[in-house]
Amino acid sequence: MTNGKAGGKHPKGLYVLFFTEMWERFGYYLMLGIFSLYMLDSAANGGMGFDKATKSDIYGTYLGLVYLTPFIGGLLADRILGYRRSVVIGGLLMAAGYFGLGLNNDVGTLYISLLLIILGNGFFKPNISTLVGNLYNNDQYRANKDAGYNIFYMGINIGSFICNFVAAYFRINFGWGWAFWAAGFGMLLGLAIFMIWTKHVKEADVIKPVQKEDKSIGYILASVFIPLFIMGIIGWFIPGNLLGSDANDAFIFGCIPVVLFYVMLWKRASEEDKKPIAALLTVFACVVVFWAVFHQNGDALTVWAEEYTDREIPKPAESVFTTLKIDQTVVNDPDLFAVPDSTFKKRMKSGEERIQALIKANDKTEYKLIQDSLALESHSRTYFQNLPEEKRPPVGQNLKLISTEIFQSINPFWVVLLTPIIVGFFGFLRRRNLEPSTPAKIAYGLLITGISALVMVMAVWSVDIHDEKASAWWLINSYLVITIGELFLSPMGLSLVSKLSPPRLTALMMGGWFLSTSVGNKLSGMLGGLWEGIDNKANYFFINFALCALAFVLLFSQLKWLKKTMQDKNIF
Repeated sequence: MTNGKAGGKHPKGLYVLFFTEMWERFGYYLMLGIFSLYMLDSAANGGMGFDKATKSDIYGTYLGLVYLTPFIGGLLADRILGYRRSVVIGGLLMAAGYFGLGLNNDVGTLYISLLLIILGNGFFKPNISTLVGNLYNNDQYRANKDAGYNIFYMGINIGSFICNFVAAYFRINFGWGWAFWAAGFGMLLGLAIFMIWTKHVKEADVIKPVQKEDKSIGYILASVFIPLFIMGIIGWFIPGNLLGSDANDAFIFGCIPVVLFYVMLWKRASEEDKKPIAALLTVFACVVVFWAVFHQNGDALTVWAEEYTDREIPKPAESVFTTLKIDQTVVNDPDLFAVPDSTFKKRMKSGEERIQALIKANDKTEYKLIQDSLALESHSRTYFQNLPEEKRPPVGQNLKLISTEIFQSINPFWVVLLTPIIVGFFGFLRRRNLEPSTPAKIAYGLLITGISALVMVMAVWSVDIHDEKASAWWLINSYLVITIGELFLSPMGLSLVSKLSPPRLTALMMGGWFLSTSVGNKLSGMLGGLWEGIDNKANYFFINFALCALAFVLLFSQLKWLKKTMQDKNIF
């Protein structure tokens, strides 16, 4: 392999993929970090004006679908397109989706743009991850595959760390549209890096021959995707809501044919491939819970940051936030947050109707004044509802707040900081023959993720959240714990798929990994939908902990068998 000539512990192609993924994730997480806020913000302020239940439903469905499409993207790459071509197609579709979101706040445009991102991620995500694994098929690098995925994962999180500051700047100073467009430009920059230095990953782009037990693409499409749509339609129109909403029912019903496809893939496999595929499917089933809990960062934890967290900027840092233009101003006006909900909603609706009339009349000056007034009223009212009287500024004066989306950068900050420590820790254990197996790391990751939910339980207990804000340190420390769990689990899962998959099915099994992510993501939206109905928020986080603990026990009970399966394939 050409990459082998470079020497060292890692191939040159890893760094090409590192920066490509960094900018792709910059765009992806920029959009995701503001998505819930955008849907909740009033139409007068350029948002969608959805209620919280609708927001959680759309958020979960989007996150579910965006990781369901890697199934078809991986299949087409394995059989027809190849991995590099699929990455380029996916990146262009995602960029188009981000630019579409920035055009206007029309519902139709929203759904078309989300569809483009969903399809684009299906082509991009499984295949760039497969390329990383293929770079390590050379004996020179094989032993460093886990570390390679950790480094690759750090690239993901550098992108997702910086993106939220960019999102806050553009959202506050220029509006939602510019924030979404920044995501599109980030995606295009990642593609430019990939295409300019593609020679370093060329030899990792190898399509393996199809075996006699492998079904044709036409057969797979007919046996999986047609039933998928039929089951989705049945789920949508089934009387009542089995799982909380029509979208939930449609998504889960639609996943059934895809899950059955992977079960049949295992059943039809040769004796040599059967055990590795079974091992991967077992891990996939357990990590669904991780994603359901982890992606509360964009749903319940975003609401927690917005409504229950003390976001006042410390005095020494005020100048930094003001200079960067990423602070949020709220004015203490008791007449705003004392208004009853029904009156407040009527006032907002009336103002939005006036704005629409002014837009038609092309009266931009008056339109901007009303828009700013409604936006200020909305933000002020929300923040002061549970802020103690003694912490409020004098009437008519304001507070400078940390923008909510900045809290989305806490997790990637910890990833970037902790990745070298985790990699070094596992290297230390490896040199003493004490390193846990890859499945064991994943199991421990589930347990640690559950502990992060207990940190939020303590956050709820620390104050009466109906009358007082919780310290931001609770959220920071919860993200610290869940990041450790994430580093034990997520890059290790990618590495495990690359290690155990039959070579000709690597991208397809990577699609299976993302299928588990997809189902978990949809469940995250369903979990988020419970938030408003649970008055004692500690119980909400206890549910998250219980789910992780159960998944840990199930996976831990299978470690002996999983380790033997890896040993049988001469993988350690």
